Formats: sequence, C-alpha cells, structure tokens
Amino acid sequence: MTLYLSQLPLWAATLLLVVLPTLITVAITVALRTWIGHQNLAANNEIAGFKFAVVGVIYAVLLAFAVIVVWEKFSDAEYAVVEEAGASATLYRLTAGPDADMVGMRQALTNYLGLVLSHDWLEMAQERESPDVTHALDDLYAAALVVSRDDAKHPAIAGQIFTQLNMITQDRRTRLHLATGIVPNIIWGVLYAGAILTVGFTFFFGTKNWKAQLMMSVILSILVFSGLLVIVSIDHPFTGPTHVDDEPLQMVFRDFGQK
Repeated sequence: MTLYLSQLPLWAATLLLVVLPTLITVAITVALRTWIGHQNLAANNEIAGFKFAVVGVIYAVLLAFAVIVVWEKFSDAEYAVVEEAGASATLYRLTAGPDADMVGMRQALTNYLGLVLSHDWLEMAQERESPDVTHALDDLYAAALVVSRDDAKHPAIAGQIFTQLNMITQDRRTRLHLATGIVPNIIWGVLYAGAILTVGFTFFFGTKNWKAQLMMSVILSILVFSGLLVIVSIDHPFTGPTHVDDEPLQMVFRDFGQK
C-alpha cells in the first residue's frame, strides 16, 4: 500500500492523503452539528478539551518521531549513492594504466556502473534488486582478484582496490535495503489510526460560531495528514516524485567515457 502511494504523483497523493480526509472531516463535523446541535456538543468541551490535549501531544510526538526517522534514512540513502559514486571514481583512477589486468578492471567497473544506472534504479523503485547488477559486481571482484595476484607489479594498489570495492558493495546493499521501505507496517497502522482518532476527537466539541469550529477542524486535519504525506513521500527513497537521484553516479559514468 505504501509503495503504491509513494509512486503516485505528488498532486494525486495530496488529494488522497490530505484533501479527501479533510473533506470527510468537514462533512462529519457539519452532520454532527446539525444532528446533535452545538449546545449538546458544547457540554463536552471542558472534559474533552483536557483529554484532547493529551491525545494531541501523544500523536504529535509519534508523528514527529516518524518524520525524523524517515528523513534520516532518506539522507542515508543519498549519502550511500554519493559514497558509491566516490568509491567508483577512486577505483577507476587506481586502475589507470595500459596493463591488460588494469584495462579489464576498468571495463568491469564501467559495465557495473552502467548496469546500476540502467537496471538498479528501475528495480529499486519496485522494491527489487537486479540480478544483472549482482553478476556485474561479481565480475568486478573477479577482475580485482586478477590484479591482486600480481602483488609484485601492483604492491600498493591491491589493498586500496578491495577497500573501494568493499565500500561499493556496502553502499549498494544500503540502497537495496532502504528501497524496500523505512517504516514498519505496525508503525503505519499506528500512524493512520492515530491520525483518524486525533482528528475524530474534534467531533466531540461544539462552539457557538460554527465557522470557527469548522475552520479549526480543517486546519488540524490538514496538519495531521500533511505529516503523513511527508512520511509516505520519502518512505521509499528510490520511488515516486520525491526520490534519491542517480546524478552522482551519472557524473562518474560520464567521466569514465571521457577518459
């Protein structure tokens, strides 16, 4: 469900997650005020106001915590891409030279990076990983082993090559893990239920000025469900309109072609 919502255009997600619940809130508020009357609802204001303060604080803390967590993980995904690009550029420069093993290493690296750009991003958008990219990474390790066998010829380079390869592998694994979604299903259930209950608590209040009451309910609904929209938008860092871009890797790949 969250993957589907993450894939929607931002305007469609806003309509579904913010506008629609707000319209439902307005309809229920008007219906209850007409059916029960503001005098009867006003009798709940004192006790309901105290309880609503507690409910609001609890949900605000939960929502803020979820936003902070997904934003940090989204930033981790961005950093992983940048670090993978940097390790790829370093590895390419470490293997400079006309030797056949170095040429093979650069070709394997170029093939890996090309497949990452053409396959991995498409697969990560669907919470999957590309087996072709995994095979290309295996080939890259095989090329590195060929280089490392000739320690006398490349004594200082072999260790650095595997250091950068290890970084590339870890960064790709980080990307693939975060692409499956950040927020667990149980947390999603609590977030959605909490949003409905928090906004629904406003139905127990009644004011003489019905326009003011309606406006307060609308504002609260927009704030609560906008928070959910933020979480949904970045819960899958490589999916939808708000996603981690592959531009750092694109720049390195273009740099390979100029050498």
